[in-house]
Amino acid sequence: MKIVVIGGTGLIGSKTVERLRGKGHEVLAASPNSGVNTITGEGLAEALSGTQVVIDLANSPSFEDKAVLEFFQVSGRNLLAAAKAAGVTHHIALSIVGAERLPKSGYMRAKMAQEKLIRASGIPYTIVHSTQFFEFLGGIAQGGTVGNVATISSAYFQPIASDDVADIMADVAISPPLNGVLEIAGPDPVRMSDLVARFLKATNDQRHVTADPHAPYFGTELDDRSLVPGDNPRIGPIRFDEWFSRTPLQRH
Repeated sequence: MKIVVIGGTGLIGSKTVERLRGKGHEVLAASPNSGVNTITGEGLAEALSGTQVVIDLANSPSFEDKAVLEFFQVSGRNLLAAAKAAGVTHHIALSIVGAERLPKSGYMRAKMAQEKLIRASGIPYTIVHSTQFFEFLGGIAQGGTVGNVATISSAYFQPIASDDVADIMADVAISPPLNGVLEIAGPDPVRMSDLVARFLKATNDQRHVTADPHAPYFGTELDDRSLVPGDNPRIGPIRFDEWFSRTPLQRH
């Protein structure tokens, strides 16, 4: 089966490509660097020729409200039009657990606009809603840092390892379309501020974490339901300690 992974050289994309090639599929890792650009449309028709499955893992280079909305709308329209013309039978996109609950976030609004395009496209689809990745704990800390203090939301979230996300994306690619949403999450709900503090301590980072229920996350406040999955998510088994022990990270 031919599978095109848009954003196939990124964190999740490269791991998903590796897994699908290991299962014997013909997989194209598509990105602007490889001549496939979902914004300009360059190379899309050629890349999707003869393709059964498309996995959209592209992300906006800018998280500014207007720019990110434009990215996901233009990219989504171009990709879906090319997929329809090529006869693609399963369109898969990675989105975010809780995006529909956070309309004050420009990034979350943009992801919901992307999902709306997919649902209206007429192409059989699966939308995977994932919780945040362990790999972004450092970025969350940095986003809340002023001086030597990181002010982080105290809301619950349920982060997942990128290896587990890639395993699930590869499984979804070779499964029938759901024409709906699959939620995926890590094994443990935890307060964001607590896990960021553990992460900083484990990397010998001297910053102090202040837990604040009003600290913004992607431009919006969170509550304890915002970023946790519903009743029956698919759970990735890798816990924080296991992830940390096998991830090459800079220790301060």
